Amino acid sequence: MSYQVKAFLDNDSETFSYVVTDNATSKAVIIDPVLDFDYKAGRTSTDSAEQILAYVKQHNLQVEWLLETHAHADHLSAAPFLRSKLGAKVAIGAEITQVQTIFKDVFNLEKEFLPNGSQFDHLFADGDTLQVGEMTIRALHLPGHTPADLAYIINEQAAFVGDTLFMPDVGTARCDFPGGSAETLFDSIQKLLALPDNTEMYICHDYPPEGRQHEYLTSVGKQKQHNIHVGGGVSKADFVKRREARDATLAMPRLILPSVQVNIRAGQLPPAEDNGATYLKVPINLL
Repeated sequence: MSYQVKAFLDNDSETFSYVVTDNATSKAVIIDPVLDFDYKAGRTSTDSAEQILAYVKQHNLQVEWLLETHAHADHLSAAPFLRSKLGAKVAIGAEITQVQTIFKDVFNLEKEFLPNGSQFDHLFADGDTLQVGEMTIRALHLPGHTPADLAYIINEQAAFVGDTLFMPDVGTARCDFPGGSAETLFDSIQKLLALPDNTEMYICHDYPPEGRQHEYLTSVGKQKQHNIHVGGGVSKADFVKRREARDATLAMPRLILPSVQVNIRAGQLPPAEDNGATYLKVPINLL
């Protein structure tokens, strides 16, 4: 294989981050890095990101891009920390501007925050490609979970799908966040399932049933056959009915309020106030 994938699991948020390396040149990308956050203490740390950094240094990799599949609602992004250490650029889907517009209103953010995507170094439109060494990375727009979700397709062999699909025995992403849509998610999933069956599929989160360890790698063929929500050719109407019924039973993610405020800023914290401290907001009875 012309590229190598190293997965890192953040147990707190059950998130997988990835380093994908072009074997020919040692150029690499990092996908969905996690910043540790102790909500009770309001304290961030970089332990998880430093594990990634140690791997990069150990293998003498040249990381060119930090790729976000979407503005996560369950963990803070470590992109700014890794950017400061590696000089890599931070990128996300172009529709992040929709997400920023929604949540600028939800959190009543400062007027200086512009929902134009300028906080990121690059915004990918559907079908855009990126060359990293001999790896060709194609952005595939997959709205539904959020308006801005992307998959990154590497050499048309591996798909890093963010939250759109989980392992087959877990199913699909929720669609009840602002800007989400079960109908749209179903259509997006069909784009993934249209890829060749042997396409590797790397997921962002795993919530394993009892008796199974965390896993991150499956395939398009396995999803088509076995995914509990969309496998076996389920109809769009049945999927939407089941997805919306399930979403109605789900609690909000534990870290959604701090995560979204930070991640729509490309992982940067809000500006400090006049006492030098930085604060995150908790909207009361709004979500």
